[in-house]
Amino acid sequence: MPTKKQVAVSFLGTVLDSAFGQGRWQKWRPNVAMNQRDDFHLDRMELFYSEKFLRLAERVRDDIVHLRPETEVNLVPMELENPWDFSEVYTKLHDWSAAYPFDTETENYFTHITTGTHVAQICLFLLVESRRIPSVLLQTSPPKKQQRSMGQGDVGGLDVIDLDLARYDVLAERLAAVRDDAVRYLKSGIATNNQAFNRMIAEIEQVALHSPSPILLSGPTGAGKSMLARRIYELKKARHLISGRFVDVNCATLRGDGAASALFGHKKGAFTGAADKREGWLKTADKGVLFLDEIGELGLDEQAMLLKAIEEKHFYPVGSDVEVSSEFQLIAGTNRDLRREVRAGRFREDLFARINLWQYTLPALRDRREDIAPNIDHQLAVAAQELGRATRFNKEAYAVYLDFALSNQALWRGNFRDLAASIMRLATLAPQGRIGTDLVRAEIGRLNYLWTEDAFSDGRDTDRPSETGLQEIFENKGLDWNGLDLFDRLQLESVAAECRKHKNTAAAGRALFGVSREHRTTPNDSDRLRKYLARFGLAWADIVP
Repeated sequence: MPTKKQVAVSFLGTVLDSAFGQGRWQKWRPNVAMNQRDDFHLDRMELFYSEKFLRLAERVRDDIVHLRPETEVNLVPMELENPWDFSEVYTKLHDWSAAYPFDTETENYFTHITTGTHVAQICLFLLVESRRIPSVLLQTSPPKKQQRSMGQGDVGGLDVIDLDLARYDVLAERLAAVRDDAVRYLKSGIATNNQAFNRMIAEIEQVALHSPSPILLSGPTGAGKSMLARRIYELKKARHLISGRFVDVNCATLRGDGAASALFGHKKGAFTGAADKREGWLKTADKGVLFLDEIGELGLDEQAMLLKAIEEKHFYPVGSDVEVSSEFQLIAGTNRDLRREVRAGRFREDLFARINLWQYTLPALRDRREDIAPNIDHQLAVAAQELGRATRFNKEAYAVYLDFALSNQALWRGNFRDLAASIMRLATLAPQGRIGTDLVRAEIGRLNYLWTEDAFSDGRDTDRPSETGLQEIFENKGLDWNGLDLFDRLQLESVAAECRKHKNTAAAGRALFGVSREHRTTPNDSDRLRKYLARFGLAWADIVP
């Protein structure tokens, strides 16, 4: 295996590196001394300098090349109006690191923090710790005796630094700000207000940056699993944690003999029609991320092959007796309850255990109604980009649309896909880029029509058992259905029908007590609903299969 190149990133030391006469060889100059060592060599240096110190930068470069002709020294202009301004220095270095073509497959990086202002050293530390610069930290120190001849004597110390973040409150605060940037990125820059969702995304950011293990994203269709998977990939790629591609595969489209070939590849002639060799999606995702959406649709044979590939990082293409290796991170998506699929024998228990280390359920749009308004703004921005023109609501039209979007009348069965499609229709039809109330009322009518007699499962498992009538439930529990007043029976049937539209007691309670809850200091919709059902000897699980 070829040896990786050694690359250092460093600031020109305007004081420590400064010297021009022959006496400069008797002075310890950090960036030059690095290249005088017998136990450390560099293939390339990226040396930041200010234009007013160009002559000094060129002298340091020439001296390094004189000592080590094989070392390439790139002078990198870094103009700072105030080198002690934290914001300016961090921004300039951040922008440089974002544009720099890091290649961790073929190069090792060292960030030298001896030269430059203390602010520059702190900023470099932050960028390394947050993986914006994928390197280790280096600190050099002067020799005990300054007087020596070129290339002889003590050239000073060189150490890899492992700092304890807990000792540096300011650094910890700045690092937290970097993490906040990553969380906003995972949320596509949308200022979401749902606290449970925000906590989940914050944890996903930590997992994405620190764990190569599989991630399982569950939730109803249209909740954003595919978009979040791609954002996780882009975040890892930006931090140089992966170098490969993002491969998005919908397992629902993989059927029969072609499923194994599509995933694991095949050799030429493996089966009828296999005229050429095929790599397969797992190999295509090597050193990247493989997103298997609707993983519950995979057959049991493909599940067994996938488990081996995840655990051993190699597998056999169809018809081949030669193993293929692939280092990919798996993100799986599903709108099914895989626990139920395991019990039914449709999903392997060992594979479920392997991909369930990090499991996150993305809530339906109806369970994040406080996030509808910022998502409307986001979808307007998306529509403007696609249509090439900005579109805005009139004030009255926006109030009408938002009131409907937040109401129980808005089912949002397709979740964010429904919302995105709705905003795109409004933006496309808006004259002169202004959405008026007539257009909004027409769109509300269209949405209500789309949701009428809807064939979808409302975000829940389509394979669930049929809903049992209340009379049968009462009889199965040994309760007297006919002993209830007609009023109670009718009311209870209406309550049960509403409950079956929602995933949990909290959502159902909000819908059922939407008016009276506004007059309570501490509304507890779940508790009110449970107590109502308990009056008749029922629990939530009795009426919502």
